[in-house]
Amino acid sequence: MSSPQTNAHAPFFPSLRVLDIEAGGVHFAGATGGDGPPLLLLHGYPQTHIAWRKLASELAKRYTLVIPDLPGYGCSRTREVSPRWTKRRVGDALVALMTRLGHDRFAIVGHDRGARAGYRLALDHPTSALAYASLTVIPTADALAMVDYRSALRAFHWFFFSQEADLPERMLAAAPDVFIERALAKMTGGRDLIEPAALERYKLAFRDAAVRHAICEDYRAAMNEDLDHDNADLKNGHKMPCPVLVLWPEADWVPGQPTPMEVWRRWSSDVRGVATAGGHLQPEDAPDEVLAALLPFLASHLTTRGR
Repeated sequence: MSSPQTNAHAPFFPSLRVLDIEAGGVHFAGATGGDGPPLLLLHGYPQTHIAWRKLASELAKRYTLVIPDLPGYGCSRTREVSPRWTKRRVGDALVALMTRLGHDRFAIVGHDRGARAGYRLALDHPTSALAYASLTVIPTADALAMVDYRSALRAFHWFFFSQEADLPERMLAAAPDVFIERALAKMTGGRDLIEPAALERYKLAFRDAAVRHAICEDYRAAMNEDLDHDNADLKNGHKMPCPVLVLWPEADWVPGQPTPMEVWRRWSSDVRGVATAGGHLQPEDAPDEVLAALLPFLASHLTTRGR
């Protein structure tokens, strides 16, 4: 089952192969390739796997990259939509994907929604995750506990998408291009960070009603099952045994609140981090700073460990 979009990654990842494989109840699309220990890259909302296009060529010199569209996003299609695709279920499917590709242990770098799937994977599959990096994200339980009216205005889509089906889906169908253009403009601060070809790919995916429904379900899960899973881990003192790198945009930090690195120390005893310039879309906005932090972190935890 191959989509025309699946094979359109070449302009963004010319040195990588097409990822087109069934695993864990998902037909995964994306890109893969490179040389070295395995590294799973997970994109965020409202994007697809091409969000990693500015980092992939450098990372592929050192690591075997697996860069999927998240289940339901882009061209990755789930075989069943019920029960809901919680981050736990997404994490299970990603482990199945990596196992199918021959990678039992691997590192994870996630941005935005991908970071949420990534930390759930690391919590639920501690023997699979060698290292984990979170870009722009703190865990869902902490993020929701810190919401005030300013953050709610800034991230209104959390509360819009999570409304009961199918009200958000009907409203998004009226003007999908306008919605995603406004969403990305807000995330970029109106700056020209996303080249026209990439923007068109994001818009093309968002025009698909199945993708919009999957995105809404992603946020509904965050407000329900994902939050319950996080709270259960906090109550039980369950932490990730793997080392954690936290990168966050300096502009996102609110003085008087804990830094993202401080928040993550509730979830792992081995946490380091740094703030970057730019805004929310770190892989596209600050790729050089992201690489400068990622490369030594990954090298210290993957170079001497087998695949």
